[in-house]
Amino acid sequence: MSGQLEAPTYVVGAAMIPMGRHRDCSYAGLAVGPVLDALRCAGIDRREVQAAWFGHSFGGMLTGQRILKEIGIGGIPVVNVDNACSGGATALHQAARAVAAGEHEVALVVGVEKLTQFGGGTLPLVAEDPEVQQGMVMPALYAMRARRYLHDRGSLADLAAVSVKARRHGARNPLAQLRSEVTAEQVLGSRRIADPLTLFMCCPTGDGAAAVVLVSEAVRRRLDGPAVELLASVLHSGTLELGARDMLRPEITVDSAREAYEAAGLGPEELDVVELHDAFSIAELVYYEALGLCPAGEAASLLHRGETTFGGRVVVNPSGGLLAKGHPVGASGAAQVAEVFWQLTGRAGDRQVEGARTALTHVTGGGIAGLDHGACTVHVFRSA
Repeated sequence: MSGQLEAPTYVVGAAMIPMGRHRDCSYAGLAVGPVLDALRCAGIDRREVQAAWFGHSFGGMLTGQRILKEIGIGGIPVVNVDNACSGGATALHQAARAVAAGEHEVALVVGVEKLTQFGGGTLPLVAEDPEVQQGMVMPALYAMRARRYLHDRGSLADLAAVSVKARRHGARNPLAQLRSEVTAEQVLGSRRIADPLTLFMCCPTGDGAAAVVLVSEAVRRRLDGPAVELLASVLHSGTLELGARDMLRPEITVDSAREAYEAAGLGPEELDVVELHDAFSIAELVYYEALGLCPAGEAASLLHRGETTFGGRVVVNPSGGLLAKGHPVGASGAAQVAEVFWQLTGRAGDRQVEGARTALTHVTGGGIAGLDHGACTVHVFRSA
């Protein structure tokens, strides 16, 4: 089973910068701080790092090498990963498999992105894609999902409630890009982006970086600090399906989650924390069902009962998610893991989920004609 790791693998350090607009920073300027902080958190000297993986989409050639040279790390294998929004999570997937296979005992994972370089607006997609040639952008794709949802099973109030929850969570997170709460009326009254999605139903663009340190069981035993075990790591690409498809059942996430649960030996009902890909408010409702947090058609009920916020059955996006924390593409998957590390080691401050022991992260990447998504990465964690 591809989601299973060959040997125990642990996250022992994590760090990130506040998401936002860091116009004067280079990619190295964004990432050096989190790398040093994650190593310090782990109690790992930079000379002990044996390999590094960097997730990004728009950093250009040799982004990882350019970052590491600033802190005196060289000579080790460095892999740059472009998998759209799933880049940081894919970097973790590759690093974890290498550590579990015994190739390395200490690995560094970094997600970094600088979206302010584009000056605003939607992100550029690949021009050769036939849907892109017809004007497809990511807000439009999710707007179609939202339209299908409104037609089949829900209301605008459901979409607004997702954003209200995200901003309420983000207000507790000093690293979030958006830290003010909003009302449902404010969400519905904000500027229309792609009908029916309004501005407050869409994640903000910005810059960010997060770093994670992975180690083998042998290294973890000699360290004094906290650790979180990685139970499963799954990476899927989309399957070509021409013509109509069910826009409310993203099969790439359904399949990835099923494989991750089987590899981890636990089910969705056992999760305490979930950080999922809520780039647009409709996505959270769709992914509740795809991840098995509730049966099909019951996502809105789960949300309105308060089951996915603090005090509920499973706290979804305690960080504020992409809707509030921000979504600097290649950094987002690594930032999710940083949040989970803090939650499962009791270091999440005002947003701490009481008694959190298990967690899942989920991120999808890219829009390609004929595919549900280009990539999907799901990880399952447990307090060590």
